Amino acid sequence: MSVSSGSLNPVLNREFDELDQQGRICAEYIWIGGTGRDLRSKTKVIDKMPESPDDLPEWNFDGSSTGQAPGHDSEVLLKPESIFRDPFRRGDNILVLCSTWRPKDDGSTVPLVVEEDLTKVAGVSGNNTREAAKEIFEHPKVKEQEMWFGIEQEYTLFERDGVTPLGWPKGGFPRPQGPYYCSNGAENSFGRDIADCHLRACMYAGVKVSGTNGEVMPGQWEYQVGPCEGIESGDHLTLSRYLMYRVCEKFSIVVSFEPKPMAGDWNGAGCHTNFSTKDMRDPATVHEYTPKDGPYKGEKLTGAWAKMIEALEKMGSKSAEHLALYGADNHLRLTGKHETADMHTWSYGVANRGASVRIPRETHKKKYGYLEDRRPASNMDPYVVTSLLAKTILLDE
Repeated sequence: MSVSSGSLNPVLNREFDELDQQGRICAEYIWIGGTGRDLRSKTKVIDKMPESPDDLPEWNFDGSSTGQAPGHDSEVLLKPESIFRDPFRRGDNILVLCSTWRPKDDGSTVPLVVEEDLTKVAGVSGNNTREAAKEIFEHPKVKEQEMWFGIEQEYTLFERDGVTPLGWPKGGFPRPQGPYYCSNGAENSFGRDIADCHLRACMYAGVKVSGTNGEVMPGQWEYQVGPCEGIESGDHLTLSRYLMYRVCEKFSIVVSFEPKPMAGDWNGAGCHTNFSTKDMRDPATVHEYTPKDGPYKGEKLTGAWAKMIEALEKMGSKSAEHLALYGADNHLRLTGKHETADMHTWSYGVANRGASVRIPRETHKKKYGYLEDRRPASNMDPYVVTSLLAKTILLDE
């Protein structure tokens, strides 16, 4: 394993890891930074293990250094939301996923919304999207339906130069796509150690990771998070991205969550979002629906299948709105090629990976189950995407 600039002597690091912390605990506070795609963190030393996030103190950071606040009013508050085990420090040490808040003069706080002049510098604003998602998932109609999500996070590994994908010749190209997906062998698989270390780190931390595999482009991988219900999905996916950054740091490798990491005849990277409601999963669901459009137009559908097709029609009516919030530079990926739908065309189909939404063959056979929205980009905000699906399908908004 190569040595990263952040870990100049791994052997010496291990010696210090064995030192007694005298009953104190390192809590790594983690938050989404100013681009909406970067993850920041800093360490607070606490005296006892918290039973819940409510037991942890709020903290703050300099938002002017992360693109989240102006210099003259730079303090942004961190509110602990979820606790995970720390696979790097181990022991009783923890990772604390936080939401970001702005303090007001009257002593109250409001969810962070990055000012417009800062977004021009930072690109995509690092707003507190978790709080808005939480409100949607706490709506009685949404809570009653126990909405599940399984998110497939694709990512690309680069050499330390950030230019050469892992396994590619410098300044050149590898063999065409084909042998790399779910591959084995030194000539096909590049970065397995990172994928495996990340998988184990997620499992240790308590992230609901459910699998991993090599992807179509060499140097590209995927892992899956879920099933998770509601706001938990955004928390676990965000924490999994943090763990990926940290694992790659150890290997002195750069990870990219961008949707089209290499121009040309190469697959992009998505964040396919599988979802279902209680009514979609239950074969005993009582419901009738006659589609107004699509392949089942005019047919009288019943049960969970009727709920699913009705949900797809609702999604189709909001397709442009969804795509605008499904990740930055997604238009570079959604071209109708490389297992994607054209972003200007709404479609769904059975086992169709070129459709906007894929209906799994097993779901079609049983007439209940889940659906896969294939449009979200690999850099999408999981709080936005999951809550948007809940809002559209269950709240008709």
